[in-house]
Amino acid sequence: MKNLELNSTIDLKRDGKSFYWASFFLPKNSRNNAGILYSICRYFDDIADKNNEDKTKYLEDVIKEIKINKSNKVNIFLKNNKIHQAIFIDLIKGLIIDQTNTKIQNKEDLIKYSYHVAGTVGLMMSKIIGVKHDMAARSAIDLGIGMQLTNIARDVYEDAKMKRIYLPANWIPNISLSDLNALSESNLEQDKKISNAIHDIISLSEKFYKNGFAGLKYIPLSARLAIFIAANVYRGIGIKIKKNKKYIKKRVYLNLFEKILITMRSILFFILIPFINYQYQKIRNGLPNENL
Repeated sequence: MKNLELNSTIDLKRDGKSFYWASFFLPKNSRNNAGILYSICRYFDDIADKNNEDKTKYLEDVIKEIKINKSNKVNIFLKNNKIHQAIFIDLIKGLIIDQTNTKIQNKEDLIKYSYHVAGTVGLMMSKIIGVKHDMAARSAIDLGIGMQLTNIARDVYEDAKMKRIYLPANWIPNISLSDLNALSESNLEQDKKISNAIHDIISLSEKFYKNGFAGLKYIPLSARLAIFIAANVYRGIGIKIKKNKKYIKKRVYLNLFEKILITMRSILFFILIPFINYQYQKIRNGLPNENL
């Protein structure tokens, strides 16, 4: 971790296109720190996925380093942004889960995994933009989970090529890894099961997005629109995927026109949020580090 740079937003522009797009609506300081947070998360994510090698030992050492070395660059960043190190450690634990041939068994496993790799990011991001209300954490986590569910729905084929299945096993009975990553077309019955599971993931993500929107009122006004746009751009990916009635073995992206359209709609819709009055709904179990 000695060579980890904490001042780069280049990766955010190249690899985090949806959030980079929305980040223009953030205040400068929050935008810079959001870019640094992304760089940190991307750094460890890339290591965890590198060459399909098992990086468990390295990631376990990262956890030890974070716990004992207060002068570590990551620790300094976390402290400066009032982020508890246990939240970041939860993120690393999610990357450790990915070091085995990941196969999610049920919805509860899916939500727990999504918390570790993305709900934690939502929670850390809330600290960066200055959210202080005690009720905000659960919405920040749920927004992160919603965005991760969109990622999972988008990347089924690519994840399968890495021997990872995030669609819950009880949603895709009798579907194997080879069925998901086969170059040839699946049979109609298999295709329907996979497509239905992907659509169910997107439907579940909608519940988490709504819980995320329920927390917008706790976000400082200067950052509120940026978070709303970022969430809606991600949601747009899921909506676009759901228009496909069969299992598509390629990533779905939003083009520039689609992003502009979603952004304009988000700005208009943003004005109406106080009248919509989103209410938080309990759709998951509580988390040990939720209120840190």
